Amino acid sequence: MFDLPLFPLNTVLFPGMPLPLHIFEERYKRLLRDCLEIHQPFGVVLIRKGDEANGPLAEPHEIGCTAHIVDFQPLNDGRMNIITLGENRFRIHSLHYEFPYLVGKVELYPFPEEDSDSLTLLARQLTSSVQRYIQILNEMGVLKKDGLNLADDPVVFAYLAAVLLQVPADQKQVFLGLERASDLLKALEKAYHRELALLRAQLAHGRREDEAARSLN
Repeated sequence: MFDLPLFPLNTVLFPGMPLPLHIFEERYKRLLRDCLEIHQPFGVVLIRKGDEANGPLAEPHEIGCTAHIVDFQPLNDGRMNIITLGENRFRIHSLHYEFPYLVGKVELYPFPEEDSDSLTLLARQLTSSVQRYIQILNEMGVLKKDGLNLADDPVVFAYLAAVLLQVPADQKQVFLGLERASDLLKALEKAYHRELALLRAQLAHGRREDEAARSLN
């Protein structure tokens, strides 16, 4: 286990995924300065209770993701824009409050080894659902994005699919905390199946409304 500065947010960071941040609070300016000084990552954790900015330190969920700073742009008054990249899942064992920001005693929480062929098959099954989901969102004007290709690594693809899915952050937190990669791929397939059914219903309803409006003109 090791100490890790924590940044509670109303978003979930997944390994391999980028996260841009605008840093303006004094406590998080301090966190970033401390991390940059010793080239240390920090942990992004979804807020369980509390507010993202100002006020008391928020209570985080137990599972988070380390964030590596890949770009840093200083601004006026000590503010900064940064781009981070998610690296490793971790589990918080305890929280410490000696600094202006939260520090967690954490251990990394990697997926156990599984059969690669089985994971690849699950990822391929998920691909068709993801492609159809993107297509419907494009038709609805919600998203302007080309199809998502299957990554070489099924786990990387699963995290891409988790980021793309338009569901609340607490559901994405469930995805982040699943014990096995196969569990994640199966959970995503179920979630996409459910969301596709809702989108198809919304799209059909919208088309019926358009047809009704045209018939009145």
